Amino acid sequence: MSKVTGIPTYQAPKARSLFEPHRIFLMVLFAAILLSMAWFMRWDWIPKYQTRLLWGIWETVVMLFSTAIAGFILAVPLGLVQVTGPKPLAWLARGFCTLIRGTPLLLQLWLLYYGLGSLFAQYPEIRQSFLWPYLRQAWPYGFAALTISFAAYEGEVMRGAFAGVPKGELEAAKAYGMGRFTMFRRIWLPRAIQRTLPTLTGETVIQLKSTPLVATVTVVDVYAVISKVRQDTFLTYEPLLLLAAIYLILTGILVFSFRQLEKRIPNRGV
Repeated sequence: MSKVTGIPTYQAPKARSLFEPHRIFLMVLFAAILLSMAWFMRWDWIPKYQTRLLWGIWETVVMLFSTAIAGFILAVPLGLVQVTGPKPLAWLARGFCTLIRGTPLLLQLWLLYYGLGSLFAQYPEIRQSFLWPYLRQAWPYGFAALTISFAAYEGEVMRGAFAGVPKGELEAAKAYGMGRFTMFRRIWLPRAIQRTLPTLTGETVIQLKSTPLVATVTVVDVYAVISKVRQDTFLTYEPLLLLAAIYLILTGILVFSFRQLEKRIPNRGV
C-alpha cells in the first residue's frame, strides 16, 4: 500500500521455477531429440559448407536489421501524418499501408525485381550511370521490398501509438513552452515508441521470417545456402533442421534483446 495515495503498489509476480515437472519433461524430450539427431543423421557435410553458412547468416542478419531500421524510420512519418494530417497526406499514407498490407510480400518482391528491374535495363541512361552496378544486382530490390513491407505494418502500429499518447502530456509540454518539434522529439515520439515495443518485437521476428523470400531473386542468404546444400547432398531433413535451429536461435536473441530493452525503459502507466 502506497503511503501517499493509499493505492496498493504493484508487485511483480514471482518467477516460476525452471524445475517444474512439465518443464523437466520438455527439457528431457528436447535433449532426447537432439541426441537422436546427432546419432542417426548425417552431419558430415557441415565443415564443407560452414564458410557459406556463416556468410549466409551474416547476409540474413544484415538484411534483417537494415530493412527493419529503414522501415521503422519510414513508419514514423506514415503513422504521424495519419494522426495529424493534412488529410490528403493522411489518405495517401493510409492507402499505402492498406495496399502493402493487403498484397503478398512475395508478389511485391517480384514486381520490384522482375518488373522495375527489367524496366531499368531498357534505358541506356540508367545502364550508363553510376547506379547501374547496384541496380543490376538483386539485393537492392530485396532490401526495398522488405523495407516497404515493414514500414507499412509498423506505420499502422505507430498511428495507434501516436493517437494513444495521453493528450494531457502533450498539453503539459505546450504549457511549458515547448515548440512542436521539441515536444515531438522529447515527449510524443518517445512515448509512442515505448508503447510499441512489444508489437515491434513481434514485427521484427516476422521480418526475420520474411527474409528467406529474397532467395527467390538470387540473394544468397542462409536459406539460399541451405537450398544449395540440399541440391548437392540430396539430403532433406538435416539441412532443414539446421536452418530451423538457426532461425530459432536468431529469434531467441531478438526476443531476449527486446525484453532487456523493455526492462530498461521505465513504465509510466502505458
